[in-house]
Amino acid sequence: MAAAASPSPATPPRILLAGDANGRLHQLFKRVTSVNQSTGPFHALLCVGQFFSPDAGDGDGSGGGEVADYLEGRAAVPIPTYFTGDYGPAAPRLLAKAAAGARGFSPGGIQICPNLFWLRGSARFTLHGLSVVYLSGRKGPGGPGCYSQDDVDALRALAEEPGIVDLFLTYPFFFLWHYYFLAACSKGVFYAREPYVNDSAAHVTRFIGLANVGNKEKQKFIHAISPTPASTMSSVDIHARPPNTTLSPYISPAKSVPVEETPKRPAEDADLQYWRYDVKKQRHGEAGGNRLCFKFTSSGSCPRGNKCNYRHDEEAREHYNRNVCFDFLNKGKCEKGPECRFAHSLSDVGAVRDTKPRSERRRVESSCWFCLSSPDVESHLVISIGEGYYCALAKGPLVPNHVLVIPVEHCSSTLKMPVEAEAELGRYKDALAKNFEKEGKIAIYFEWVSQQSRHANLQAVPVPLSKASSVKKIFHLAAQRLGFEFSVVNPDGDANRARELLRSECDSKSSLFYVELPEGSVLLHLVDSNEKFPAQFGREVLAGLLSMADRADWRNCKVSKEEEIQMVDDFKQGFREFDPAE
Repeated sequence: MAAAASPSPATPPRILLAGDANGRLHQLFKRVTSVNQSTGPFHALLCVGQFFSPDAGDGDGSGGGEVADYLEGRAAVPIPTYFTGDYGPAAPRLLAKAAAGARGFSPGGIQICPNLFWLRGSARFTLHGLSVVYLSGRKGPGGPGCYSQDDVDALRALAEEPGIVDLFLTYPFFFLWHYYFLAACSKGVFYAREPYVNDSAAHVTRFIGLANVGNKEKQKFIHAISPTPASTMSSVDIHARPPNTTLSPYISPAKSVPVEETPKRPAEDADLQYWRYDVKKQRHGEAGGNRLCFKFTSSGSCPRGNKCNYRHDEEAREHYNRNVCFDFLNKGKCEKGPECRFAHSLSDVGAVRDTKPRSERRRVESSCWFCLSSPDVESHLVISIGEGYYCALAKGPLVPNHVLVIPVEHCSSTLKMPVEAEAELGRYKDALAKNFEKEGKIAIYFEWVSQQSRHANLQAVPVPLSKASSVKKIFHLAAQRLGFEFSVVNPDGDANRARELLRSECDSKSSLFYVELPEGSVLLHLVDSNEKFPAQFGREVLAGLLSMADRADWRNCKVSKEEEIQMVDDFKQGFREFDPAE
């Protein structure tokens, strides 16, 4: 698929960032093509880190491995791609011809094949209105794949030039100046730091690190951004600072900075402090270190005492009691941003945003089964984590591979989620559909939303294709037995329009149940305030359809944690190729 045409001056460019390719270009460009088709079009791909294979075998008799397929025309690069990291055993030979054919200085990259550009040395160029600076290669004694002192000196000179740089590309973590965005690649993990302010800079800097392409840990190796070029921004926009902005981590802590502008942050381990939901470490009991203990921070005591893996901080507890957001104290940021009703500042002025009793609000989220930051979450059931939604296998499943699609944030209904989250929900549904299709099944989605609902979960139950035509009939029969009739939200069966209509027809004060049928139509029941509606209605109906009446109650279907972990591992094996968060 071709890249998007150049954006209009009023539209920010859409850019993909990728980490170390390590020569796995087929996998990288397959992912880029998929993302471009589902959420594109994108204008360019920027690759940082090691672009070529680290294995000597890829550069000898094999003819250069996957990279050679593109250089020699056997495969096509899907969108304009710019890469740094010109090292690896095969790199010198593969790039020699491009270097010999280059004339003069090419800050915007040397084209080595259609849509593929080598960013050599260090330079600054403009990409769809964005000012991009890069330092290619790695620190070393010199020679192929290493940047020189001249490259570093040229970079220092660029730092003295006027204007704001939108993107800085480098590998590994490197010194930096006053950049509006920073894309970097380092320790083989995805890492997105909260915005910070450099000394004397008007704007904020955002730091992004990306994992290796095709890494076994399934860390994120591709990331999309749509930055507005600083050259087109007003002074007010440039000076704007998100509520989770911090002091630059490169400034000495002894430096005096007004507390209102720079929230105090504890000493941090980068691999823990900014990892939003470290499911692996939670599973193996390795989390903690510099993270705050919620029990101690909220109550003043912790039953684990000195054996607790988390930090007991009296100062953090004082801020917490003055209504400062726990996520802000713990991670230096809060994903809810302005929607969060707690303070994102350590100053006295900022700590009074919400006058409601803190214990009442905190009790709900800290004990929620579905909040990933809650100590009660059963993270070993999680199968995929996206930006707005995550997927987990149901506890006490009705059938094998019974999945819950759950908002990451604490939200009582998927219909109340931001409109932009619907696209990601659609991608998860598409992925689950492809996965279930391999088994000869189709997913039935249903959600029960009541005034007592705490954290939404959209249930996806796979049923055999032979049973799909009976789903609508059995739900209507079940409704008649309870004395109500379903309304059909979209009689024409347009599945893309269904949830949009649901969101518009349902107000936040209504209790409701809906089921999404295989043919695309949606059955909806608005529940009266005095109506006793069974919370397990959807599951009970499908249990009848599948002749599994004994499994209608999830509590009768619970298995051991060891069995659940095995179920999750088995599901991931088949789902990995479709996972939109892959």
